[in-house]
Amino acid sequence: MHINEQLDRIIHSSHYDPFQVLGVHFSGQENETATIRTFQPHARQVDLLAGDKRFTMTRTREEGIFEVVLDRSILIDPSLTPYTYQYEIHYQDGSLQTINDPYRFLPQLEDRDRYLFNFGTNYKLYDHMGSHLTVLKNVSGTIFRVWAPNAQSVSVLGNFNGWDGRIHPMRSLGSSGIWELFIPGICENELYKFQIKTTQGERLEKSDPFQFYGEVRPKTASIVRNLDHYEWHDQDWQSHKKITPLYDCPLAIYEVHPGSWQRDPAVPERFLTFRELADKLIPYVKQLGFTHIELMPVMEHPLDESWGYQVTGPFSCTSRYGIPEDFMYFVDQCHQNAIGVILDWVPAHFPKDSHSLGRFDGTALYEHEDARLGSHPEWGTFIYNYGRKEISNYLIANALFWLDKYHIDGLRVDAVASMLYLDYSRKDGEWLPNCYGGRENLEAIEFIRHVNSIVYDIFPNTLMIAEESTSFYGVSKPANKGGLGFGFKWNMGWMNDILSYFSKDPLFRKFHHNALTFSIMYAFSENFILAISHDEVVHGKRSLLDKMPGDLWQKFANLRLFLLTMWMHPGKKLLFMGCEFGQWSEWYCKQSLDWHLLEKNNMHTKMLVFMAAINRLYRENPSLWQQDYSYEGFHWIDLEDRNNSIISFVRYAKDRDDHLVCVFNFTPQTFFDYTIGLPTGRMYREIFCSDNGMYGGSNASDQKTYLPEAEPYAQAGYRTTMKIPPLAGVILKPCND
Repeated sequence: MHINEQLDRIIHSSHYDPFQVLGVHFSGQENETATIRTFQPHARQVDLLAGDKRFTMTRTREEGIFEVVLDRSILIDPSLTPYTYQYEIHYQDGSLQTINDPYRFLPQLEDRDRYLFNFGTNYKLYDHMGSHLTVLKNVSGTIFRVWAPNAQSVSVLGNFNGWDGRIHPMRSLGSSGIWELFIPGICENELYKFQIKTTQGERLEKSDPFQFYGEVRPKTASIVRNLDHYEWHDQDWQSHKKITPLYDCPLAIYEVHPGSWQRDPAVPERFLTFRELADKLIPYVKQLGFTHIELMPVMEHPLDESWGYQVTGPFSCTSRYGIPEDFMYFVDQCHQNAIGVILDWVPAHFPKDSHSLGRFDGTALYEHEDARLGSHPEWGTFIYNYGRKEISNYLIANALFWLDKYHIDGLRVDAVASMLYLDYSRKDGEWLPNCYGGRENLEAIEFIRHVNSIVYDIFPNTLMIAEESTSFYGVSKPANKGGLGFGFKWNMGWMNDILSYFSKDPLFRKFHHNALTFSIMYAFSENFILAISHDEVVHGKRSLLDKMPGDLWQKFANLRLFLLTMWMHPGKKLLFMGCEFGQWSEWYCKQSLDWHLLEKNNMHTKMLVFMAAINRLYRENPSLWQQDYSYEGFHWIDLEDRNNSIISFVRYAKDRDDHLVCVFNFTPQTFFDYTIGLPTGRMYREIFCSDNGMYGGSNASDQKTYLPEAEPYAQAGYRTTMKIPPLAGVILKPCND
């Protein structure tokens, strides 16, 4: 290509490799002559500074091409680093700036890293892509990289160049599709974007897909950020986590939306920062006895009402709640208080905002070209193209990023069902079958297995949790055994059944007894988490307390009974914020929880006492968590008393002598001298009753010990009689001999 044609491409921002024209170029028989060229469209004069020498450059094109021809020896002075020089730029407005030339530095991304990315296995991709502060040839600056394989050209935009895409064009790194440029002098907290010129000549302004931080919405610029400033103090937690089994330990999760758990009372529209939340939320969660906090997505998103589930910056901690170090502090403080942190993660889809991933280089890069594969009709979003290795790599690296850089303990993967099925939320004719004619998304299934396998390989004791609402086989089975490879699955069937049951007037519950007992039929087919999440208390579904039938006392009694039933049932636990104290109103993402309900000693404050008590009961009794995923840990005593709406069962620890007998009455009737079965002839004592007065109950239970008779009853070898309070659960434990 002739030099004038190349210069035209530089001027019109359409050159795939500006280093062919800009920077230093040698000529002559022994390369003794150096031509140095720069494009400065806003300059009236440019001087080249080499050591103590100054050379005024010639404007060779009116548009702003400046060049100077020098003897090679001037640039290779033994006292100087090779090609060390600077530009002194005199701008049209009279200002002056001295800069290092970005176009004198060699490519920095190694061939191996490019190959692994295109192959789909560069798992630390976040260490290479995006913006990274660095020092090259003793020059400080930032190296920028972005993947845009179908772009005609790519430039870096920012305040440092007046957001002019002509000034900092990037270099294409060949078939990898990656573009790179090191810009000297760019420091932390600089704003930037990428300008992408498509093959059709359209100019797009895009945020960095790998940004570590961004502007507060509605602004969309990325921000150069170093994530290595924070000094962690969670070594004890990390050591403990390595030796703590995932399945036979207590797991009680408190789900939180960080923007609405609590707001600043003085300025209700202001979000608390993660540093402020750490000082308020962590003591609260610790006092209630939860083992983990699960945060709804903290990745950057433009719309508050999406609750974080429409992510535009998967590698970026949202700027709503402060700076990245604030979130690191939050996680660190959780760990120092023996509380794990789980993040909701959204690899299922992404929004169509113009600054984000959609049509990133003018083509369907992150999504599918065909809307029947690449567009989600229910949410108005794009679906990731999991079959493209670079996209799979992008998402896998994103999962690892949060575990690595932010010390996260687990990921709850959102909307897995929408990933598994090509016809999810689609009518006939709106979807394309797989290569075998089926409805399963084979590429998504392979991606899920891949990400789970790699996460468990690199971070073995991570909690990988699927929100999956169908009966897809083996969601929590290992990938090498035909499963999807998750560690846990939300039990959506139990959630639907139990909420339906509790919404019924107790008078009619006997007709729906199966909804109460059916979950045990499949309770051990997966590693289930019983989840009452944010989805159950929004959009007209009413709050958990308000779902309960009856008068005020009965509503609270039903809520206590509901939670105790949940905590005694096999499976780990998750409860959404506000449910623990019986919030009346539905959750709304733009206002704080109704903390004013706790200002007086009332039923709401007693619910908090109850919540702390059942978590304590849960943690202190291995029978409630050691064998969550085995039939050995559960045995029905009586599931047939539908007329009285009473059930009873046993939960066993690995040591079967350590067990609890759980008796539940789902009616407002008090039963006197009710016969129940017991598994042994040992004396039993009541260790918990949800009807206790300190929790807001009626204190109807007045007997504390029970001596069984050696006579079978229901599915137990012994029997006794007891008084069962209304709308209450009673927990018995064998006395020590």
